[in-house]
Amino acid sequence: MRQARRFRLEGRVQGRGLRPAIARLARALELAGEVANVGGRVEGVIEGEGEVLAAFISRLRHALPGVGLWAEPVAATGRAGFRILESLPGGCDTAFVPLDLPPCPACLGELRNPSSRRHRHPFIACAECGPRYSLLADLPWDRARTGMAAFTLCAACQREFDDPNERRFHAEAMACPDCGPRLGFVDGRGRVDGDALALAAAVALLRAGGILALKGVGGYQLMCDARSEAAVRRLRERKRRPGKPLAVMYPWSGADGLERVSRDFELDRAEEEALTSNARPIVLLRPRAVERLLEKPSCANGWPPSPPRGEGWGEGKEGLATLSPASLKGEGRGALAPYLEAGLAEGIAPGLAEIGVMLPSSPLHHVLLDDFGGPLVATSGNRSGEPLVWDEADAEARLASIADAFLHHDRPILRPVDDPLRRVIAGRARPLRLGRGDAPLELDVPFAFASPRLAVGGQMKNAVALGWGRRAVLSPHVGELDSPRALERFAATIEGLQALYGVRAERIVHDRHPGYAASRWAQSQPLPCLAVQHHAAHASALYAELWQAQGVEPGEMLVLAWDGLGLGEDGSLWGGEALLGRPGHWRRVASLRPFPLPGGERAAREPWRSALGMVWATGLEVAGLAPPGREVGLLRQALARGLNTPATSSMGRLFDGAAALLDLCREASHEGEAAMRLEAAAVPARPVPGLPLVWQDDAEGLLRLDWTPLVPLLRDASLPVAERARAFHASLAKAALDLARRLAAPMLGVTGGVMQNRLLVELIHAGAAAEGVEVVFPSRVPVNDAGLAFGQLVEAHFTEHEA
Repeated sequence: MRQARRFRLEGRVQGRGLRPAIARLARALELAGEVANVGGRVEGVIEGEGEVLAAFISRLRHALPGVGLWAEPVAATGRAGFRILESLPGGCDTAFVPLDLPPCPACLGELRNPSSRRHRHPFIACAECGPRYSLLADLPWDRARTGMAAFTLCAACQREFDDPNERRFHAEAMACPDCGPRLGFVDGRGRVDGDALALAAAVALLRAGGILALKGVGGYQLMCDARSEAAVRRLRERKRRPGKPLAVMYPWSGADGLERVSRDFELDRAEEEALTSNARPIVLLRPRAVERLLEKPSCANGWPPSPPRGEGWGEGKEGLATLSPASLKGEGRGALAPYLEAGLAEGIAPGLAEIGVMLPSSPLHHVLLDDFGGPLVATSGNRSGEPLVWDEADAEARLASIADAFLHHDRPILRPVDDPLRRVIAGRARPLRLGRGDAPLELDVPFAFASPRLAVGGQMKNAVALGWGRRAVLSPHVGELDSPRALERFAATIEGLQALYGVRAERIVHDRHPGYAASRWAQSQPLPCLAVQHHAAHASALYAELWQAQGVEPGEMLVLAWDGLGLGEDGSLWGGEALLGRPGHWRRVASLRPFPLPGGERAAREPWRSALGMVWATGLEVAGLAPPGREVGLLRQALARGLNTPATSSMGRLFDGAAALLDLCREASHEGEAAMRLEAAAVPARPVPGLPLVWQDDAEGLLRLDWTPLVPLLRDASLPVAERARAFHASLAKAALDLARRLAAPMLGVTGGVMQNRLLVELIHAGAAAEGVEVVFPSRVPVNDAGLAFGQLVEAHFTEHEA
């Protein structure tokens, strides 16, 4: 008997080629009906014999695990054939936004096949791959609502688009050299149009040591020869980026495994999976040189006994070579460079033991790197302190002082998005920055928000979040909110997120710090606001992620929230906190012994100030700690009188001070530089037990970690720098476990920006495993302030719900 069913699919159904797949299945079963995108859903009607209809629904459900599928009987009307109908627009609060995808193996094969009509086409795509989020104007995912709307398909492409048996059946981002976007190369001599000519000019520029601004998937990237010291130096000088590490993009065919990368870097399974994941993130990798250094523990300072001599090298104990602190501060990586088989420029990641590596994320990248034949620096196309540039005219206006030439294309970027960043910590790839291919990050939450709300994050590494129903969405990376253009990007991200999901916030959540630009913006809006304490937000983000993963609420939990600075409930600058409880009910049970910060928050970029405050608090002589030109006497007076020297319990500033005391970084050129150099310095050292630091009760009933024994250790010049740096990490890891033991906590959560430190977290993990303590670390939400907005949503919900 002929019957009909109306069906609806919800979840991650956009940008996956579901309508074509449904049409093929229906036609294979000789069923009639239609299917369409409706907002963020897929809806349709299927008509035929009852048993066949049941088979259709069953096969669809089996093929789409995790997707909501509903079907109900409707009247059969004698439909003939199966059609894909025109999509209906509109935001949808149940929608899942399609993410940008790299070229699939089939498209890569065509890209490199001389007989294919899409051979070397920089914009090749099919139903299984290509840009999505960055190209999306509105849901549903339909060509008319993307940046491809202006490109009319040629006859050959239209036939593929309409043919259910083709891989490009309803592939919204598809095109070919005859009807798709085109490249244009612009330098001081004029413009060269046409894919082949523009690519040839770009490759010639890069081979000559020039700097290229390339329009990528989500914005412009600045690229240069990663093996050229001169090119890297020019890029740093022009971008005013003296020390912040640069990412490197390696050629990759998709068929040769990761041979080129593994030749130069140590790769474990988690790192391989992260590199080749659909997000194609930047992954922090350790050069093989570092591994070889670690294999020689007999050296007094952890370095090999017979390295080539050069600047920074000298004779150490027992005739072994030593590396001076001066070389660790300079533009090179000191001991690492002579051992780096890749031949990468020393200026790629000065002073660090890891390099950010990525694979091509678009066909344009693949063609460019194939022609160039080696790795390229690929860093965000922006001026220092400003957000990513994505518009052609804006790029030429703002990047002209940095780039020698531009490789443009005329496919518009509708939603700019940076490259994502991951680091493998304790065996899993953890996000440090969400971006192209993994954001917006859509999360189910194990509770229901009472009303839609917006969380605006922090000042650094800003991202915003939207929460409604049982859903939360964390935006792509916005960045530091230190410039008018960054604030424009911040506001546009907020508006775009709400419009895309069809959700308007009714309340705003922000950080307690009144000086944060995000907090000031929130308070300027005509909506009720709630301020959330910084470290409670970090703890709540971790708690909610664990709750969702386990399926049951964890119960009371001890969380170490260690970061730079966050305004505490008492008005002081927190940052080394231990919180006990659950969202909405966190109790501060332990912290660092406070120390003064001369100059206050200026210490974030001037680590010598943290060192000065630490030494002063320890009662030792502060002479020689200030840089040339700074009057130590005046600083002593300020410290003695408490003038502009707020007390802090910041673990981040403790790391900064340690780096300054080891003369690794006294003045930082970018946020987090001192702590990164401190960790890098500790990598080649042999394992050390660390000092037994003591948790002491204070007058307020808090346990305070007495870190002061670390200061004499850090200043002990008779010990190698690497061993002192390693002992610092080991001492704090031991202190973390001592606190968990003292409070009888079977589970220890670790979060906050300090916990980006791989060495510290893995030392905590190793010690916890030996003692039977479970360590919990974020896996989906960034551990640093990039995940703060999600935690603000969670903490605000429970603060209000259970008040």
